[in-house]
Amino acid sequence: MTSLTRAIGRRLYAQPYLLLTLTPLMWAGNAVAGRALVGEVSPMVTTLLRWLLVLVLLAVVARRQIVAERRLLARHWRFVLVMGAVGFTGFNAPLYLGATTTTAVNIGMIQGVMPALVLAGSFLAYRTPFTPLQVAGLLVAIAGVAVTVSHGDLALLRALQVRPGDLWVLFACALYAGYTVALRRRPPISALAFFAGLSLAAFVSTLPLVAAEMATGLARWPGPKGWAILGFLAVGPSFVSQIFYMRGVELIGPGRAGLFVNLVPVFAALLAVLILGETFAAYHAVALALVLAGIALAEVGRPHVVRGTG
Repeated sequence: MTSLTRAIGRRLYAQPYLLLTLTPLMWAGNAVAGRALVGEVSPMVTTLLRWLLVLVLLAVVARRQIVAERRLLARHWRFVLVMGAVGFTGFNAPLYLGATTTTAVNIGMIQGVMPALVLAGSFLAYRTPFTPLQVAGLLVAIAGVAVTVSHGDLALLRALQVRPGDLWVLFACALYAGYTVALRRRPPISALAFFAGLSLAAFVSTLPLVAAEMATGLARWPGPKGWAILGFLAVGPSFVSQIFYMRGVELIGPGRAGLFVNLVPVFAALLAVLILGETFAAYHAVALALVLAGIALAEVGRPHVVRGTG
C-alpha cells in the first residue's frame, strides 16, 4: 500500500495542470478564512503566525530532508532570504493590510491583473516570447475575473475608486509576480527544502512588521477560533499550495503557470456558495467558462520552441 501511495503521489506531482488548479482553490480558501479572521487576529500577526505554524509542520514532516540539504540552503541564503521576504511576507502582509481599507470587489479585480504582470515580467526578465493568441487568452480570462468580482454587473466596475488599500493589494500582487518570475532561477534544492528556507525567511522578515504593529497598539493575538483558522492557513494556503505552485512553475514556466491565478476569484465565489451559503448565480458559470477558455487559449497559443538534439 505504501508503494502504491508513493506511485500515485509521484504521478500526481507530475501533473502541472492539476497542481495549478488546486493551488488557486486553496488560495481561494485563504480568502474565505481571511474574512473569518477579521476582528480575531491583526494582519501582521496573522502573517507571522501562519509561517511559524508552517515551520513547525515542516520540522515534523521534513526534518531529515531539510537537514540533509542545509549546506545547499546556506550556500544560496541570499536568494532564499529575498524570495521568502518578497514572495511570502511581501505578498501576505500588504494584502492583509490592504483588506482593511478596500472592498472584496477591488481585491478580486486587482488579483486578476497578476497573470498579466507575470507575463510581462517573464518577457522583461527572460525575453519569453508570447503570441497574439496568448494575449487574447489572457484578456478573456481577465474578462472572467471582471464578471466574477462585479457579480455580473460590469457597470459596477466603472464606479471603482482608488483607495489606499487598492494600492497595497496592487503592491502585493506585483511582488508575487516578481517572485513567480524569479522561481525559474531556483537553485538545485528540492522543493520541500527550498520551501522551508522561504518559510523561515518569511517568519524572520515579518518580525519587524509585528514589532511595528505592537508599537502602534494595533496587534491582536488569536483566541481558539483564530488558532483554528490559522491552522487551516498553515496547512492549505501556506504549505501545500506553495509546494504545488513551485512545482507547477517548474514544469510549465512562470508565464503559463501565472494564468491559473485567474481562478482564485472564481473559486472564491464557489467556496462562498458552499461554505457561506450564498446563492449560485448565472454569472458564476459565465465567469468560470471565460476563465477556463482564457487559460485554454493561452495554452494553445503559447510559442513552440524547437529543441536541438545535440
